[in-house]
Amino acid sequence: MLDRAIKGGPKYWGWLIFLLVMMTIGFGCYLYQFKVGLRVTGMSRDVSWGLYISQLTYLVGIAASGVMVVLPFYLHDYKAFGRLTILGEFMAIVAVLMCGLFVMVDLGQVTRVLNIIMYPHPKSILFWDMIVLNVYMLLNLLIGWNVLAAERKGIHYQTWVKVLIYISIPWAFSIHTVTAFLYSGLPGRHFWLTAIMAPRFLASAFCSGPALLLLICLIVRKVSKFDPGEKQIRTLGGIIAYAFVLNIFFFLMEIFTSFYSQIPGHMNTFEYLFVGLDGYGKLVPWMWAFVVASVVALILLIVPATRRKEDTLLVACIAVIVATWIDKGLGLIIGGFIPNPFEKVFEYWPTTPEILITLGIYATGFFVLTVLFKMAVSIKEEVGA
Repeated sequence: MLDRAIKGGPKYWGWLIFLLVMMTIGFGCYLYQFKVGLRVTGMSRDVSWGLYISQLTYLVGIAASGVMVVLPFYLHDYKAFGRLTILGEFMAIVAVLMCGLFVMVDLGQVTRVLNIIMYPHPKSILFWDMIVLNVYMLLNLLIGWNVLAAERKGIHYQTWVKVLIYISIPWAFSIHTVTAFLYSGLPGRHFWLTAIMAPRFLASAFCSGPALLLLICLIVRKVSKFDPGEKQIRTLGGIIAYAFVLNIFFFLMEIFTSFYSQIPGHMNTFEYLFVGLDGYGKLVPWMWAFVVASVVALILLIVPATRRKEDTLLVACIAVIVATWIDKGLGLIIGGFIPNPFEKVFEYWPTTPEILITLGIYATGFFVLTVLFKMAVSIKEEVGA
């Protein structure tokens, strides 16, 4: 099936070459970081997790969201999602791959990953996070590959694949729940010390992932003969709407609890994010951009007429992706370190090498995603013909 990935027009190869260039630039910056050390980043003793780990957090949600098309199709026999399931599974594989790359570059020395494997401990959340992510990627790879191969041959996939599918559904919930425990289990960080962290993660995942999948489906429709289907896109729009409303509801609950209780440890981070604290406020413009994007997304998703129209649904999906990325990819992780346990503000901002390495990893992910989607779409076009 991989032979389909090497068949494409000038635009396809131009896109892959562009991604290869970005990957090369990112890898060059990583070699520089590997030589000089993590001091080339904006991280410090007070802010030990930065852009790399925040992207890991966001992408785990993208990976977990694959269950939103897998569950209706396999468990509830919603036939319409049969066109999208393989795309959701491949997107989950790529998201976990990028998660692993972000962990690698954040550790400084890649060999440090071996410490988790050589010295496992049942009380280590990082140990369990490594297990659930890798098993989830393996499950999606086995399921997606075998289902696609069976579809190509015009036969039903084997029974053992069905067993893996049933395992993958609760496993999808587990990967983002365990990731949330990485933060909510730290008593020294008031901003993360909340029992609602895992539900917040899942709610944001179940709107951001489907929004990205829907956006990609619309692009696939433009560049190929494969049509994901109008009914499927409308159903995804409804899923995004409900999940995003729940995500914003959880966010507002955190704000109410923090300010109604008047506990400084819970209020200070929100103050830093939205109005600045002690004269520092690099994330303030970003968080207000999150508010604007959230309002736009809510209006377009809640109103049935705009949600059912593809043009406005496309804008809503972009707004959801922007809002959730700013919230989880910047505000949640970076904001959790401010102020530090001594009530001092030490700001973090990613450096140029950090940004280029991040873009290089995203380019790697989109390169693999393009190849997998090219293979899947080509087979679906062949079967449809």
